[in-house]
Amino acid sequence: MKKILITAYAVNPYKGSEDGTGWNIIWQLAKYNKVVAVTRKNNREAIENYTSEHPFAHQENLSFAYYDLPYWMRFWKRKSRGALLYFYLWQFFMPLFIKLKGIKFDLAHGLNFHADWAPCFLWILGKPFVWGPVGHHPKIPANYLEKNGGFLVYLKDRLKWGVKLAATHFDPFLRMTVYKADYIMAINSGAGKILRLKKKAWEVIPAVGANPPPSQEKGRSKGLRVLSVGRFVPLKGFDLTLLAFAQYFQSLGVEEKKNTSLTLIGKGPEREKLERLIKEHELEGFVKIINWLPQSEIFEAYRKADIFLFPSHEGAGMVIPEALSYHLPVICLDNIGPGELMDKHSGIKIPYTTYEKTLSHLANALHKLSRDSSVLKQYSLGAKNRFETHLTWDIKGEKINQIYKEVLDKNVYQ
Repeated sequence: MKKILITAYAVNPYKGSEDGTGWNIIWQLAKYNKVVAVTRKNNREAIENYTSEHPFAHQENLSFAYYDLPYWMRFWKRKSRGALLYFYLWQFFMPLFIKLKGIKFDLAHGLNFHADWAPCFLWILGKPFVWGPVGHHPKIPANYLEKNGGFLVYLKDRLKWGVKLAATHFDPFLRMTVYKADYIMAINSGAGKILRLKKKAWEVIPAVGANPPPSQEKGRSKGLRVLSVGRFVPLKGFDLTLLAFAQYFQSLGVEEKKNTSLTLIGKGPEREKLERLIKEHELEGFVKIINWLPQSEIFEAYRKADIFLFPSHEGAGMVIPEALSYHLPVICLDNIGPGELMDKHSGIKIPYTTYEKTLSHLANALHKLSRDSSVLKQYSLGAKNRFETHLTWDIKGEKINQIYKEVLDKNVYQ
């Protein structure tokens, strides 16, 4: 059995998103290998509590090392403020920590933050090196940003995009990471283009996944229950979610309206704007906004829903495999994020056009799925199949382990 070194900035078995990805991929790979995972010290309590409460069959294959920069190098970091710079420095000094700890391994894997603009320095250790899944959020079309926040939102997005784009072109450590990596996993096709990977061994392996839920059985009711989950920020497109639902809702008859609802689960700076839109479109009582819930309660919301509406501009989307695992058809934008996680059988993908046309297409998609129960059932079966064949953590673990084998075999015969 080979020994794998995995560095993962974010690991928490009780959370989703980056933290959940870190835990689930590490846990899966420990089925096949001895794994030592290096993560931040603030993840230690959650990891140790979870592993003591939920012992698992291959637990003896998994160990953790906890590492942070000394206080004098991180005193300026406050939660998310300074996180990107700290992540860069955390990676930079990682090889020194590994050397001082005397960690022995056969292959190194730089797992997350999933940022394709930030280099990984594990190649310095001279062992076979796998990087990813890495990627980025695509540039949000200007007309969508201008409709949702105006010029300042547009300017902030473009400045952030410009800084990351500059890093991919001018950071010599990033180019060295790409050059030295034996294999690169990308969260979407956009990473292959921005990192210029034509001559590299690489493929798209989305960083997101889900475990099969204990029960997908739904208590059927009249009408349509629409769900969306995520942070209330411009990237997630909740303005499109709410306005498209309003357009759909206003076309319904009086009795249909009584049995139709939209639930938004999340938090963020756009909540007040969303609440204002609910009042403007007279949707009180039909649209509910709920703060973040424990994962178990969010999963219960998936179980009760009929459709997952998620016109997000992001480059991935953990909520997509979660929704599909509950056999929910997904309505999303046809982009390199949620659009690449879906296929034509598991939901409806809406192309980028104008803002107004997008709202109309999203509303029409809701009509298509709601007017005929047989159509909704067909897409629900497609969602089930897409999840079971592409987006379970088991499948992802098997795939990454196969990459390990190929990289190790290749290095043996070089």
